[in-house]
Amino acid sequence: MGFVTGMLSGMRRQGRNPAPLLAATGIDLADAASRIPLHRYAALYNRVIAELEDEGFGLFSRSMPPGCFEFLCRGMLGAPTLAEALGRAGRFMRIVLPDLEVAVSSAADRAELRITERLPLGHGRDDPARVFAFEWLLRLLHGVASWFVGRGLALDAVDFPYRRPPHADDYALVYTEHSRFAADTDAQAEDDTRSPLVARFQANLLDLPIRRDEAALAAFLDGAPGKISMLYRRDREMVFRVRDLLRDALPRNLTVAEVARSLHLSSRSLHRRLEEEGSGFRTIKDAMRRDIALSRLAKTRQPIARLAAELGYADTSTFYRAFVAWTGVSPEHFRRRLTASDTSTSSGMT
Repeated sequence: MGFVTGMLSGMRRQGRNPAPLLAATGIDLADAASRIPLHRYAALYNRVIAELEDEGFGLFSRSMPPGCFEFLCRGMLGAPTLAEALGRAGRFMRIVLPDLEVAVSSAADRAELRITERLPLGHGRDDPARVFAFEWLLRLLHGVASWFVGRGLALDAVDFPYRRPPHADDYALVYTEHSRFAADTDAQAEDDTRSPLVARFQANLLDLPIRRDEAALAAFLDGAPGKISMLYRRDREMVFRVRDLLRDALPRNLTVAEVARSLHLSSRSLHRRLEEEGSGFRTIKDAMRRDIALSRLAKTRQPIARLAAELGYADTSTFYRAFVAWTGVSPEHFRRRLTASDTSTSSGMT
């Protein structure tokens, strides 16, 4: 849900009400524990752009008129390698989006994609509009690059120039398991927003050939640019399969070896496949348990001890420690906060 609220931050900054667009796509912001189906997120993405006539979601100093995404792709089409395609993308973005600068560099076996803020994107380092601007542009460039070479491109690590947002656990599923954030005690001043986003990957990926032609691009642009959110996510096939096996087995806790056998893989092969998709066995298990716990606490009155048992925790105290690590509060406090919010909303209705 954090990606949804970030997407809407520019619209709200302009004083526009996103409620009709949310209703049209079946998204309820009040259901904070819920995940958004990808097709609904993509639909909202396109509706916001159409409403604002701005492919930059109203986040930047000037709008990006509809069509910018298409011409970004057309500019990359025909490049001999990914390195040249990304170079063209950086030059195009400099024209249509002066607020952010995109640069790619490599040395020895390492490469970096850097996104640098040239004009202030929000009120302070952790402004939701600023956070989403970086999330969006990295996702856009990474997704388009993956599509052009016909494979998912693994990001080894990403340094994000803001403090860890509440939805940061999902970065492991969208970008990489190795995401780093500015520390709360960073020497960088709160209003100093000049540190770049740095995404690191293997330099040999820059030598990959561009595999898409004009016909493929025409089909790709149908449903774009929102469609980009549905392509080459890090939580693709193997992550989904592992997550489903773990969920279906609850309250029993499957081991890596048991999951690997169910998938007809060795444990080593499973670890490698998950790593290629930017995730890991522990990350998937924790995210699955967290999502179920948040949903049950929000939607049911199930006792905490019973919830812990159904999630496969050996004792309630272990579940408490995990929940505090996820949310910063105890399960009871989380439930009371939701109840108070519901009561406040009801009392304010006419």
